[in-house]
Amino acid sequence: MGKKGKKDKKVKGAEKTASKMEKKMSKRSKKEEEDLESLIAEFQSLDAKKTQIIETPCSPPSPRLNASLMPHPEKDELILFGGEYFNGQKTFLYNELYIYNIKKNTWIKLDIPNPPPRRCAHQAVAISQAGGQLWVFGGEFASPDGEQFYHYKDLWVLHLATKTWEQIKATGGPSGRSGHRMVYSKRQLIVFGGFHESTRDYIYYNDVYTFNLDSFKWTKLSPSGTAPLPRSGCHMTTTQEGNVVIYGGYSKQRMKKDVDKGTVHTDMFLLKQEGEDKWLWSRINPSGVKPTPRTGFSMALGPNYRSILFGGVYDEEEEESIEGDFFNDIYFYDLVKNRWFAGQVKGHKSEKKKRRRGKKVEADTLESESALPPEPVEVIKEIVAEDGTVMTIKQVFSNQTASEGEEDECNEEDDDEDASLPVVEPCPRSNAMIAVKQGILYAYGGMFEVGDRQFTLNDLYSLDLHKMEEWKVLVEMDPKTQEWLDESDSESEEDEAEGAEGGAEEDDDEESEDDSDEDQHPQVEPDEKYSDYLQRTEQYWIQLARVNMGPDAKDKKVLKVAQAMAKTFYELKE
Repeated sequence: MGKKGKKDKKVKGAEKTASKMEKKMSKRSKKEEEDLESLIAEFQSLDAKKTQIIETPCSPPSPRLNASLMPHPEKDELILFGGEYFNGQKTFLYNELYIYNIKKNTWIKLDIPNPPPRRCAHQAVAISQAGGQLWVFGGEFASPDGEQFYHYKDLWVLHLATKTWEQIKATGGPSGRSGHRMVYSKRQLIVFGGFHESTRDYIYYNDVYTFNLDSFKWTKLSPSGTAPLPRSGCHMTTTQEGNVVIYGGYSKQRMKKDVDKGTVHTDMFLLKQEGEDKWLWSRINPSGVKPTPRTGFSMALGPNYRSILFGGVYDEEEEESIEGDFFNDIYFYDLVKNRWFAGQVKGHKSEKKKRRRGKKVEADTLESESALPPEPVEVIKEIVAEDGTVMTIKQVFSNQTASEGEEDECNEEDDDEDASLPVVEPCPRSNAMIAVKQGILYAYGGMFEVGDRQFTLNDLYSLDLHKMEEWKVLVEMDPKTQEWLDESDSESEEDEAEGAEGGAEEDDDEESEDDSDEDQHPQVEPDEKYSDYLQRTEQYWIQLARVNMGPDAKDKKVLKVAQAMAKTFYELKE
């Protein structure tokens, strides 16, 4: 009883502290919000000029992250709303609405009068009521310089049948926030967590609210048990019984003035409804292989009550710098069996040899290999932007083998002859948008970082979750969209404007210089395999990588970058 009493007091004390902090912060951020409200009002006045519904066939949406991508509940379509983009100098927020036609692989921009204000990091839920509805709650608006933030607490519904937006006026809901999570269960929306940030303070939440879709009323829940610590960006999904599962997330707390400590959460909780007004928090200890620690991952509910976790980033602090390890792996959580397992993309059947069931294939070797602990595998990739910048992406694979429950689903082994074939997959990223429609996973956009430079994506991939054979590229990443402006760029842009008449000739000169530089690299011989090319030219690429990375770079890392450069050049010339 003594220990339990101390725990209860500690929880109540934390709640009081959070309440005081929220009141204090709301006073400080009031003026900031008033300034941003006037800016939001200006945007809304522009939106108010829209008086009719306009559907415009268009190219894929511009790069963005922290948007919402939801499957249409009635049609073979995906619905994309909102999001943000940062080009190094300016932050852009969107309230655009796009419809992706899955069968035709085409996009439509849908302009509807009186839409919600521009936002990112909101939450959306699509349901099959009244011809289909998209419910949107909360999110964030940032000033163009990215220094001030406004957090929404509004609730909207998009009536898909009539193509109309409606703001729902209901009191008693959650306070303004972003990074929260929202799910649909038993005729109600359930909202958990999130954060509120101003230039001076921030606060993370672990409160739970429900919105009844019949009575249109908000209710703040007071579950018993030990709740998750306050957090944002967690994995939230519902079980077959209508209960809620929470995994992971991120929070930070102030240690002293100007010093914050971030926490990447890896714990797991179940929120269970035990009566009409009675809810209970309890910890979950799942079996299987849990995802490696990360933030910024994406989530969706897949077939057979398996929730999906994709991508993310884990920041490693090295002295005064922070280096992020970005991921593009998939983890499944089986809500029925309470277990995690890593998703293994097997490759297309034409590139594999089928394993005959019952046949003993080097059993002793396989058993000895399975006894060895799996180690993470690090792969270096490079993407060349339009301006010639080489973006080096470090990708870390968990290298987890499928457990017994999934072995029968992965009944193919690699064909040695095809092992050198390039694998199609999304590059590692965080804050992407994913959705599942008819057993197909779609992944759109997101971002990754190289040093101080942020790259925002607008590519689209799909993966059949039943077959797990290969990723398909539906929209390729366009290097021309990878704009990044440093502080010095504003001056250089003025210089370019003054000498614009001679721009074409200068561009031609630059192109010829690029071509001559490319010709200096060891050329790929006709019908030469990548493995032979690498063996022949590896020392050249190592020297080149050493020049670019400097004398202090570790030999192991130089070797990986050199091999990535060689492979990139080989694939370009192939």
